[in-house]
Amino acid sequence: MNDIAISAENNLDTEHKLAGLLNTATTDKQLRARVKLFGNLLGNVLLSNAGAKVYNAVEKLRQGFIELHREEDALKRERLMSLIASLDEETLTQVVRAFSTYFSLVNVAEEASQLQLRRRQIRKGGELWIGSFDSALRDLVDMNMSAERLQTLLDHMAYIPVITAHPTEAKRRSILYALRRIFLTNEKLNDTRLGKIQRQKVIDELETQIHILWRTDEVRENRPQVRDEIKNGLYYFKESLFEAVPMVYQNMEERLRDHYPNAQITVPSFLKFGSWIGGDRDGNPNVTPETTQLALRLQSRTSLQEYIKRLNTVFKHLTHSDQFCTPSSDFSASLERDEDLRFDVFVNNPLSYQHSPYQRKLAFMRFRLQQNLDKTRALIADSDADISPYVHAYKSEDTFLHDLILIRDSLYSHDDQKIADLAIKDLIRLVESFGFYLMHLDVRQESTRHSDAVAAILKLDGTQQNYGELDETARIKLLSELIQDQCDNIEFDPSQLDDTNRETLEVFEVIEKMHDEISSRAFGEYVISMTHQASHVMEVMFLATLVGLAGKDGDEWFCKIQISPLFETIEDLNHIESVLTNLFDDDIYRALLSASGNMQEVMLGYSDSCKDGGILASSWQLFEAQQKAISLADSHQIDCRLFHGRGGTIGRGGGPTHESILSQPEGTVHGQIKFTEQGEVLSNKYSNPETAVYELTLGVTGLMLASRYQLLPGDSTATEENMAIMREIMTYGEASYRQLTDHTEGFLDYFYEATPVSEIAMMNIGSRPSHRKKGDRSKSSVRAIGWVFGWAQARQTLPAWYGIGSALRRWVGDDVTRMQKLQDMYEHWPYFRALLSNTEMALYKTDIRTAKEYAELCLSQETGRRIFEMIRDEHDRTLEVTLAVSNMTRLLDDIPPLALSLMRRDPYLDPLNHIQIKLLKRYRDESLDMKEREKWLNPLLRSINAIAAGMRNTG
Repeated sequence: MNDIAISAENNLDTEHKLAGLLNTATTDKQLRARVKLFGNLLGNVLLSNAGAKVYNAVEKLRQGFIELHREEDALKRERLMSLIASLDEETLTQVVRAFSTYFSLVNVAEEASQLQLRRRQIRKGGELWIGSFDSALRDLVDMNMSAERLQTLLDHMAYIPVITAHPTEAKRRSILYALRRIFLTNEKLNDTRLGKIQRQKVIDELETQIHILWRTDEVRENRPQVRDEIKNGLYYFKESLFEAVPMVYQNMEERLRDHYPNAQITVPSFLKFGSWIGGDRDGNPNVTPETTQLALRLQSRTSLQEYIKRLNTVFKHLTHSDQFCTPSSDFSASLERDEDLRFDVFVNNPLSYQHSPYQRKLAFMRFRLQQNLDKTRALIADSDADISPYVHAYKSEDTFLHDLILIRDSLYSHDDQKIADLAIKDLIRLVESFGFYLMHLDVRQESTRHSDAVAAILKLDGTQQNYGELDETARIKLLSELIQDQCDNIEFDPSQLDDTNRETLEVFEVIEKMHDEISSRAFGEYVISMTHQASHVMEVMFLATLVGLAGKDGDEWFCKIQISPLFETIEDLNHIESVLTNLFDDDIYRALLSASGNMQEVMLGYSDSCKDGGILASSWQLFEAQQKAISLADSHQIDCRLFHGRGGTIGRGGGPTHESILSQPEGTVHGQIKFTEQGEVLSNKYSNPETAVYELTLGVTGLMLASRYQLLPGDSTATEENMAIMREIMTYGEASYRQLTDHTEGFLDYFYEATPVSEIAMMNIGSRPSHRKKGDRSKSSVRAIGWVFGWAQARQTLPAWYGIGSALRRWVGDDVTRMQKLQDMYEHWPYFRALLSNTEMALYKTDIRTAKEYAELCLSQETGRRIFEMIRDEHDRTLEVTLAVSNMTRLLDDIPPLALSLMRRDPYLDPLNHIQIKLLKRYRDESLDMKEREKWLNPLLRSINAIAAGMRNTG
């Protein structure tokens, strides 16, 4: 399975450079050599394990489609189609697995190649890549950012990726482990000291690791439970992030010394992680109050295990004798207080380490931390476990952190700063970043669940018999009054609530309970999906007050819950201003918001708004919604953080992280950003610590540069003229998109029949149902993930671009000056450039020839032809106008590294798509008996996995 030779112009000197990508046509030769090696080793494994028949089929398809990419040949294409049609299900299964494995290996090779290129650039010295700390700080210095202003920015910074379990990733943990081993073995090959025999031994080891990967089933036998999804999320911390996070801070501090040599800039711990796994119950009946407790306990166990492991390492470093150093008085007083534990810690010899003060202190700390871990393990095994034996456990991460800082400061006091930095600095960073909770768990629930629970409670209590019939003003007034009275007069029997409403209330009780058990920081925000009005937020605050999460302590308000309204449809985005105004104008809500830190988080939904109104309407409404939310918060003296609900694909808000952050409206990124990370994005970014450092750095530098507008006022690129143009273009784009998706007869039949969306729902890749209502063929029923995933598999990717061509062409008309205006916007407005750059990437992944064959799967040939022609025509319009606005002759001419990567994949995706089309026909053929149809399901589901691996972002 050798790689296809690829040539491309080296256009990296053009103005538009994608952050971090370093590959060029020249350096790509080395990458191709490594891909060729991987392909040869996979070929060996295929021949010895799958046999000559599978190997020969793979080679004929591979070579045949490579030749077709060089030059179209109808006869050759027909022979390849006949070959695919002749293969039995077992052979097809192995062929699909071979291509899927190849894509996984290419992904490893490309990731490793980028790492090598970065290392090479660091060794050479000089300026580093766009998105590095070196590049970002150089830019800030050039903008006259003073050290004082930079310190202010850092002090307010928060970079918060939120891990979700949305089912867009099909990799099992066993596959992730296998790919990690291949990555590490491949790293050995880069050692220039290897002799010929040593190098061959490494290649043999690499083949063995590929053999293990081949023997590992990439498809899950059963749908994962929520507990499995929690463990999948924890994988990235154990294997990567615990190592990566301290390295990000080290790199930043080093570059700060380079660019601000005379300043004493301190770097606070601004990296935080959130999670939805075990907290997101919207549409997932498998997430219960019990699973929320379990998620937090498993997270806590993971962080505690890491801290104990690192304490053991610190113990080996801090072997100081009190004969040769004098610890600080604060440290000595703390150690004296710990002596009460000496008979529990040093059972055999209470005088152990009597003259090694740091080791003795660390032994006490390790004993206490072990009690935390043992308690957590006991509660994981049994929620009602007796935890009275664990009386010496740390009460919170703050007390543990206090002990670590005591040791650090004591070491500093006798001039052992370098020893302190070596031994304990990274552990302090980890505890500041992860506490005893690892990730801030967000809870998400749909708004009507709270409305129903409030109505039921007030009816049982007798306060209001018909809450559901009240208008918005009356609801807010009633809820505010009840909260002001701290719900003191609300009396009801929870057992009288139905199961659904009782569970809604129990979640708030779990939040209160886990604050005490794990940490006051264990939870992030309570996210309300489908927020249509301010009362939806007040209902959550009422339920929180009911269980004691909010209220008054004497005369002072307290609030232990932060609420994040989620605006996710085009209509809701339009209403964001009125909803937030009604909230901020309510005195009770303002008092509680102030008590919780005066930070209002607002979540914006990219996926549903794009599915609802198309990419142009979604993108622009989100842009304006951000401006409105920040402006409104500023006018009320409220801090506001925007939470971006993004997926991996363009149609779900995806795109390069650095550029995405920089394209946010100027002045809306106030040093903080929060966004969802899911599916294939997680494994692409965080499977290996070296890549995790790089990806986190790209995001952090994007955040720093986007936040500069607060401190360095300048002219906005979002001029009134540009915004007026976008509003007009948006209306044209939305009309075009809705004409297709809402007003074209047979469109949804086309979607369900010309894509494998129904079969995707059969894959065991997530605990959440893929449809809101089974059997409902409506746009609102299918989840946004399935919407994007289905189109991507069928190589149509229309959620990412449909409507853009019509809209831009209609706005330009025959006016040359209008085209020049769009070109100027592309050149100087980061938002517009990012929009069209993402369109480029999505168009590149579209294959109209292949899409036409998927269209032929429609039961009605007339429907398939008619709708495909609409999609094809809009694709051609969008391609033409995108190239014209960006002044390019080919897609991705301005980003050669990305073009090289995608071009490498095309000849291998083609056979997979054609195999999938054949399998869909057979599996859906109702003239065959069920047993005959079912035998094609296994290779069909594997083909979905394989195409996802090849395209790299699917949902």
